[in-house]
Amino acid sequence: MKWIGEYLTELKRILDATPQDTVEKIASAILDAHERDAQVFVLGNGGSASTASHWACDLGKGTVTEGQRRLRLISVTDNNAVMTAWSNDTSYDDVFIEQLKNLLNEGDVVVGISASGNSENVLRAMQYANDNGCVTIGATGFGGGKLAGMSDIPFVVDSYDYGLVEDLHLILNHILRVCIHETLKAA
Repeated sequence: MKWIGEYLTELKRILDATPQDTVEKIASAILDAHERDAQVFVLGNGGSASTASHWACDLGKGTVTEGQRRLRLISVTDNNAVMTAWSNDTSYDDVFIEQLKNLLNEGDVVVGISASGNSENVLRAMQYANDNGCVTIGATGFGGGKLAGMSDIPFVVDSYDYGLVEDLHLILNHILRVCIHETLKAA
């Protein structure tokens, strides 16, 4: 099947095009939040919701370092009761912003993950974070969409394929886990 080789070739191309300076900025923003005991929130829909959960697991547990305070990382995609209550009672467009209104503090970090960069509920949450003095990180593809333009640190995957964009967002998570864990171990 030629598609296997084509997919892997394209994945390698976008891996090679990954902006390492942007990855370093993201790691630094999360490490800075850790230093200040600020929280990091991650959110997304569909495949990006599962990526947000994966980030919360890997960065929340996988960076634990003996003798260091733990990273305070929360995925706001994981509470089905809260998600469906806000969706039913107001709008799905508000599922993330309403949770942030309960939890967000000035100086926290909010990571919005959206392959297209145009998911309305992600955009609303990111605008709320920007309006409340937070650091915003937008992980996207498809040229960046609206999300890239409203993020302090945009991470735009050079692809218009959902699978490849989602692959890179998950790889970004794994790179960040290594960077953050190794930095904390060295401190």
